[in-house]
Amino acid sequence: MNIDDLAQQAGEWLRGEGPESDIVISSRVRLARNLQDFPFVPRADEEARGEICDLLRRHILRSEFAQEILYVDLTDTAEIDTRFLVERHLISRELASSEGPRAVAFGANEVVSIMTNEEDHLRIQSLRSGLSLSETWAEARRVDELLEEKLTHAFHPQFGYLTACPTNVGTGMRVSVMLHLPALVYTKQIEKVFNAVSKINLTVRGLYGEGTQASGDFYQISNQVTLGVSEETILETVSRVAPRIIRYERDIREHLMRESRTSLEDRVWRAFGVLTNARVITSEETMEQLSMLRLGVNTGLIDSVPIRTVNELFILTQPGHLQKVAGGHLDGPARDEARASYVRERLGG
Repeated sequence: MNIDDLAQQAGEWLRGEGPESDIVISSRVRLARNLQDFPFVPRADEEARGEICDLLRRHILRSEFAQEILYVDLTDTAEIDTRFLVERHLISRELASSEGPRAVAFGANEVVSIMTNEEDHLRIQSLRSGLSLSETWAEARRVDELLEEKLTHAFHPQFGYLTACPTNVGTGMRVSVMLHLPALVYTKQIEKVFNAVSKINLTVRGLYGEGTQASGDFYQISNQVTLGVSEETILETVSRVAPRIIRYERDIREHLMRESRTSLEDRVWRAFGVLTNARVITSEETMEQLSMLRLGVNTGLIDSVPIRTVNELFILTQPGHLQKVAGGHLDGPARDEARASYVRERLGG
């Protein structure tokens, strides 16, 4: 298995199954860890970061955290490949844009990925389809324990796991759910969600996490506090809040179907028409139209398109994926043309 093979498939988290999958795209748990005998990444020179990479590579590949592991050394990886991995949610934008020794390892189904030398020495991520926080946490904890058998982490008996950024000290744990909330956006109720979650130490981010804007009506809800709370408390907080947002989105969808069905149908079918007929389409417009199409599929207004196809198109139409499929660099206009052609092919247009 190599990066090129991934361009022809989608990971487990895009399959469109799992609890509440009409609204919840994925559940994610991320753990930040550092090695005791090395400086934090921002303070480490290139030689130290190289030693960290070599040490972690040996232990990661021996840990058998997945049946088939792909290890990617990102030191000299092509920009198209790093962009591709960001779009798959296998690495962060920060890891992609940084320099020096760094890497990622992940399993064939893309449930678990392990980043080396991002902001911390280790970033362990588990990502699953639907509202599956307990299962996602269990997987992340399993990998963490496998590695901790061989490694000595930077840990303080009072403060917990020590991290490069103080906001991650403690559990080093971020729990998030990625939600598709087109009805809340359509009715301009989304700000109420932002205000409500901020009052209970949760935060809202865009499709690719911290520092990104919402795209395609996708929002990540995650914890802000890691110090002074247990992993179980963090998990319970997000598990308690997510269903409330889901109910709010679902209630508005039902209201729209009762009171504004014709208007909603018009928006959905216009989106379908654009996607199946456009000859040139930007990434931004694709996300916007796919969001309405996904809403149409999940409300039963369109029954000819599998939800997995729609989910995959959100990722497979991104610039890195299009260029991987094309086998090389595409400039902006060429990408927009290739994207339109690909979408028409997948939707039968």
